[in-house]
Amino acid sequence: MPHEDQPGQARRDRDDRRDRESARRDGRQLPDDDIRSRVQQVAVRQQRFERHLARALEVDAMGLEAMDHLIATGPATPTELAHRLEISTAAMTLVLNRLETAGHVRRDRHPSDGRKLVVTAAERSSDRAYELVLPLIDGIEDLVAGMDAGQRAAVETFLDRLIAIYDDATE
Repeated sequence: MPHEDQPGQARRDRDDRRDRESARRDGRQLPDDDIRSRVQQVAVRQQRFERHLARALEVDAMGLEAMDHLIATGPATPTELAHRLEISTAAMTLVLNRLETAGHVRRDRHPSDGRKLVVTAAERSSDRAYELVLPLIDGIEDLVAGMDAGQRAAVETFLDRLIAIYDDATE
């Protein structure tokens, strides 16, 4: 008899997977034990936040990523930025042209090699980006502060393993 139930089980598994995928995206209440869906909901919300940030700053996704690098790590040459974003230098030039036109970055001569340019995020844009991201930062800080040592250790272990899975999948 188990052989006859396989098509029914496969259908139930497929329906369950489809229902979980829908729930991950639409924000429905999830079962208590569905960590996988919660991780996906975090990823979906991160993408939604990045789109919100890009709209608020009036940049495209690649421009937002370039600004993020400049704000987080400081000035860089266009070639360095292209390598960090894993795009061609020609594509990076187009991104920087759009950002410069919008007043988000400036390009100056390299202090020790006048043949090179250094790109710096405009202070006004950095301040605006920080203002938009601050509620998220504060919320996460509050969340972490409310955890005891055991909860922190469990979350850190889980996130470290999750990061390793992403790293392994992209190598």
